[in-house]
Amino acid sequence: MATSEELLERLDTGLWTYREPLRFFGVEIGRVMVVVRLSGGGLLIHSPAELTPDLRRALAELGDVRFVVPASKLHGHLYMEQYREAYPRAELLAAPGLDHRRTDLDFDGLLGGAPDPRWSADLDQTAFLGHRWLSEIEFYHRPSRTLIIGDICYHVTAEAPFATRAVARLAGMYDRLSVPPDFRITVVNEAAARQSVRRMLGWEFDRVVVGHGSVLESGGREAVREAFDWLL
Repeated sequence: MATSEELLERLDTGLWTYREPLRFFGVEIGRVMVVVRLSGGGLLIHSPAELTPDLRRALAELGDVRFVVPASKLHGHLYMEQYREAYPRAELLAAPGLDHRRTDLDFDGLLGGAPDPRWSADLDQTAFLGHRWLSEIEFYHRPSRTLIIGDICYHVTAEAPFATRAVARLAGMYDRLSVPPDFRITVVNEAAARQSVRRMLGWEFDRVVVGHGSVLESGGREAVREAFDWLL
């Protein structure tokens, strides 16, 4: 039986990650869930993973699950129904468009580009706008100076499987924070996207947690600036 220390990686005070496998077009890219312990009590789960018995026990060691949020209508919603069943008092929030995609779920609210007062003491947030079909919600964990994102950047390093590293090299994305080529070419409003990036760069973050890949422990603001140099 795994404990929270064995299952969750502690990044900082009140901040953990959990990893599960995910294949995309045959390539293992993995997926990262983030757990934030709020200063007001309870946990916020970002991009929830499959709620296995071990994961549920590990979360119970940290606190009560109060909020469950995805990054976007595409990233981090697959297992939200499991959290609804396991934590009936927890609030499920929808990213833009997710309430129309997941009509099987009754959401308790919609995520937007302004910090939610229910967690604003710990987390700031903004929306990445200007993409053809995706509005992603980005979070900034103020106490640990950590940016939490979904699909707008990957960080593929030596920790990834060989095939994943090979594909990343071909795409020019290996060992650096990078915007995936398919995301980059589907930005249709560069002015809106540019403003979104500038709002993120206004935060004093150092660490970056991506939805796919390794945590970037330091130099995060400059890495984000370089990843979006083509836009800025």
